[in-house]
Amino acid sequence: MAIKKKLSKTDKKNAYDQKLCRFLDEYSRVLIAQVDNVGSTQLAAVRRGIRGESEILMGKNTLIRRCIKVHAEATGNDKIKAIIPLLQGNVGLIFTKADLKEVREEVAKYKVGAPARVGLVAPIDVVVPPGNTGLDPSQTSFFQVLNIPTKINKGTVEIVSRVDLIKKGDKVGSSEAALLAKLGIRPFSYGLVITNVYDDGSVFSPEVLDLTDEDLMEKFGSGVSMVASLSLAVSYPTMAAAPHMFLNGYKNVLAVAVETDYSYPHADQIKEYLKDPSKFAAAAPAAAVPSGGAAAAPEEEEESDGESDGEGMGLSLFDD
Repeated sequence: MAIKKKLSKTDKKNAYDQKLCRFLDEYSRVLIAQVDNVGSTQLAAVRRGIRGESEILMGKNTLIRRCIKVHAEATGNDKIKAIIPLLQGNVGLIFTKADLKEVREEVAKYKVGAPARVGLVAPIDVVVPPGNTGLDPSQTSFFQVLNIPTKINKGTVEIVSRVDLIKKGDKVGSSEAALLAKLGIRPFSYGLVITNVYDDGSVFSPEVLDLTDEDLMEKFGSGVSMVASLSLAVSYPTMAAAPHMFLNGYKNVLAVAVETDYSYPHADQIKEYLKDPSKFAAAAPAAAVPSGGAAAAPEEEEESDGESDGEGMGLSLFDD
């Protein structure tokens, strides 16, 4: 059986450099993920989940920066240098050819619950709900230290009211960690968190992936409206304002024609309407008649011709 030769540090760096350069040539999309408190088993599960069109690459930020710079100079592809400023903290790179939103959603599935360890900065608020803890009365010291109101109920400790134990951003103390461990509460969950997205030279926040086509159309329409309003206000012609400018100009021409002897076919028609307003009604389309309305009207007229209100019952409004 052949013994596999152990690679030196230089050989490992060269192999890593070649792998990174291959990914940079093969993929144009990269998700930058924060991997704090993510274990190797959890990371392996993510690799299996996105295998096929995506690859995860971990490594030292200094080594990745150097490899990217060298590769950019060798290939002339300076766009990939946009990744360098994103390499801050404990991060990894997810190279992908798949839809960015789908990859992010797949990565988010692999979150693992974790206990509150001493000295850990809480990523969320930790709340202990009221109720029976199942602990015997000898454990009340933990609750007293944390000023948690309790009572003894059927030989066990019961928390009387909801307790905000740890605030987001605070460090977990030894008493809080011990209490949560005794209660079996694992308040935190950790996984890969996408912090930035690189797409063929462009860098943007992952929140952009949540935008739908309707959101984009709404934002585009709002932008066009703002451009048109600004153009009209400063009398600067743009494509967005051109229809409004033409319409406003025509209104001015029509107003001049109406007030003077100058005329043209459409202005003549408007002048006729102004002289005889009844022609507006003649020019307007006839109102739609509801189904059955034409037949119902004559019947109502016949009934009204024969008798007035109250006469059908032999009554008269003028009877004494």
